[in-house]
Amino acid sequence: GFGDRRKAMLQDIAVLTGGTVISEEIGLSLEAATLENLGSAKRVTISKENTIIVDGAGVAGDIESRIAQIRAQVAETSSDYDREKLQERLAKLSGGVAVIKVGAGSEVEMKEKKARVEDALHATRAAVEEGVVPGGGVALIRALEAILNLKGDNADQDVGIAVLRRAIEAPLRQIAANSGDEPSVVVNEVKNG
Repeated sequence: GFGDRRKAMLQDIAVLTGGTVISEEIGLSLEAATLENLGSAKRVTISKENTIIVDGAGVAGDIESRIAQIRAQVAETSSDYDREKLQERLAKLSGGVAVIKVGAGSEVEMKEKKARVEDALHATRAAVEEGVVPGGGVALIRALEAILNLKGDNADQDVGIAVLRRAIEAPLRQIAANSGDEPSVVVNEVKNG
């Protein structure tokens, strides 16, 4: 990172490990630093490209506070680049970092696999940002019972109610189809308990 981003990342590391950023700006020189300024972690692996900190000794409340601060910055920024960099920092602080290596027999196959991984990554990011409901497909089917006997005042309303019922089933149908099961069978099994 460069400039302000580098300072922010150093502060993230300090919070994660329970240490203090040693910087002339805050009046602390390397010569004046003591062991109390250092953080700790169960394991730190440093390579040319990456630094991996496992099980930092930072205070959970401080880490949560830092995460909340970064989330607020994500909400405030209008720059896509800044938002992406803030989300990377957020993932690193939250422990939600993974390296995905995609291999394939041909370049065409690799591009197709890479596209699928990117789709999954975008879906995961959306879930982290927007939130998810475990068992959401089932929860919607259970909610469907509330409008099971609903009748409209006219034919148009009846059509609207039928469309709504079908739409409520759609997420579970898609989940079933994605897993290779027959959507209608799964929906009926869930409806019947």
